[in-house]
Amino acid sequence: MRIAADRDRCIGVGHCVRTAPDLFDSGEDGRVSVRNSEPDESRAEDVRTAVRLCPNAAISLLEDPTSGA
Repeated sequence: MRIAADRDRCIGVGHCVRTAPDLFDSGEDGRVSVRNSEPDESRAEDVRTAVRLCPNAAISLLEDPTSGA
């Protein structure tokens, strides 16, 4: 599992940070940054929630980096 964030798309709402503060952070400009781009599979549901809540689709999740899925 790999997390990616597009800071250009981010509008700084912060749902991701509130959902998983150990995985996401917001910089001084309020835009998302990823603290851990390859979290343990046990965090998959939190990441999916953050992806779903992001109003500008700035966060993406690659479930299996080796398969391209």
